[in-house]
Amino acid sequence: MARPEKEAIVNEVYEKLSRSQGVVLVDFRGLTVQEATELRKKLREAGVELRVVKNTLTRFAAEKANLSDLVPYLEGPTAIAFGYNDPVSPAKILSDFAKDHKNLELKGGVLEGKVIDQAMVKALAEVPTREVLLGQLAGLLQAPVRNLVNVLSAPLRNTVYVLDAIRQKKAEVA
Repeated sequence: MARPEKEAIVNEVYEKLSRSQGVVLVDFRGLTVQEATELRKKLREAGVELRVVKNTLTRFAAEKANLSDLVPYLEGPTAIAFGYNDPVSPAKILSDFAKDHKNLELKGGVLEGKVIDQAMVKALAEVPTREVLLGQLAGLLQAPVRNLVNVLSAPLRNTVYVLDAIRQKKAEVA
């Protein structure tokens, strides 16, 4: 490959590393073409881009992006998943896929500009999705309001119970 082509690839990977919220490196040896296609489809649906780039070119891009701690993970065949919208989705999809396909091995990654190891990638995959977290947050924000409404409506509710009990007593007497 000519030098300008290599520089273009280094610049492209650097740009993707800089723009990504979450990056995961995987060893994809042993995956069949069908399995790789299935993986790419799942990643694409989540807005995650999977690229296979020579380790030396990725090394240059990582060093350019001040991610030199990423270099030890660039051994053997390496695919890079770039998550632009959600830092959790690349880790979650690849971790789930690795559970069913033993040939896919998580190596490490980058989370919002910091290099993380394999254990951290697996821990990141266990974090609930953004939608679930937003739902939990909405529930937490609603709870105080719901409790206030219950407290304020309790006297009125108790009055209704007392009046209903009096009505039932009168109905039994008559």
